[in-house]
Amino acid sequence: MSDIALKMEHVYKKFRKGEIFDSLRDLIPALTGRMFRQRELNVSDKREFWALQDVSFEVQRGEAFGIIGHNGAGKSTALKLLSRIMKPTKGYLAINGRLSALIEVAAGFHQDLTGRENVFLNGTILGMTKQEIASKLDQIIAFSGLEEFIDTPVKRYSSGMYARLGFSVAAHVDPEVLIVDEVLSVGDYVFQQKCMDRMRSVIEGGAAVLFVSHNLKAVTELCQRAMLFKHGKVVTIGPTDDVVRRYLSEALKPRSGEIDKIVTISQVRVRDRGGEQSTFESGDTAWVDVEVTAHENAEQLAVVIWLTDENQYIIFDTSTQRLGHPPFSLRAAQSYHCTFELKFNMAHGAFHVCAAIHRYNIQKEYDRLAPGATVFIGSSMAVRGAVNCLPKLLRAETAAMSSRDECKV
Repeated sequence: MSDIALKMEHVYKKFRKGEIFDSLRDLIPALTGRMFRQRELNVSDKREFWALQDVSFEVQRGEAFGIIGHNGAGKSTALKLLSRIMKPTKGYLAINGRLSALIEVAAGFHQDLTGRENVFLNGTILGMTKQEIASKLDQIIAFSGLEEFIDTPVKRYSSGMYARLGFSVAAHVDPEVLIVDEVLSVGDYVFQQKCMDRMRSVIEGGAAVLFVSHNLKAVTELCQRAMLFKHGKVVTIGPTDDVVRRYLSEALKPRSGEIDKIVTISQVRVRDRGGEQSTFESGDTAWVDVEVTAHENAEQLAVVIWLTDENQYIIFDTSTQRLGHPPFSLRAAQSYHCTFELKFNMAHGAFHVCAAIHRYNIQKEYDRLAPGATVFIGSSMAVRGAVNCLPKLLRAETAAMSSRDECKV
């Protein structure tokens, strides 16, 4: 058996923008309008666009492969092609083994059926027999955590409940290829962790997982390799950390007109002892390198850095001057480098490292890079929030009520 679970070779997908006229009432006005348009308007040329262009990649068995990129980059289109929902315009793709896909929250569900009935419906669509579904029914329901609502019509479910039930079915198909789109973003934190653990067990069983998400922390935790999409084209494929850094660097390219500023931040880099890094464990030591470049003479400067969480809330900040380093001055074309040592005592999550150039005596900011870098913090401790206070449980006991307490009741 081939070690390749799925592959795409030079795949293209073309769509047409515009309306589809399915009634005479709509068609007649449309045709009349076209008669009076300029002849040079070539409808085919103007309306057709390529959602995917020359996409090639492959995923091995037992591998988790991530796909990242901005909205509209082509990620979901690629997954729909692999799931056989659509056909490519040209190119070749192959899936070796049983496929289970979770691409849209309510896909494969019938609104008027109960959760239990939809388990059978969705499982059948994914290729399971009725006997297989019946044998795993209790596991699927327990995993979803919807025991109380399993006999309720799903039209009364929230989007999070849809995601729970849909993932539970997809993950129990015993797939050889599991495709998961952004749908997990609607689940709560605890269920998301259950899903991540389930995907890891699927991978350990020799299956391949194709994971699309804007949650870069989840992608770096789960996937060994990743691919960056941009405007329907593959930008790069490689180790997940490298691809995530490329994605973030693309988003943080120098801003237009920054050369007109007196002083600019030319680089923010986060590293550990091994070099530049984006993933850390809670409590790790990290070094933040900041480079400042002057375009004109500037005096009395300080470098400020701060950390924000995913909601852009500032959880920490400091500066060279507040740490005892005197203000510095630069001549035109001169650079300044500084390094901050930090303890990343944050809880599990994604955090942004930001930097600015400030002059305190006149309260003037010359430039800022926010974010300058993004780091992903993992934690073996089950803590949530912004910081990890390294909790320990020192006492836990149940005491019987005294007779005096019983009388009060």
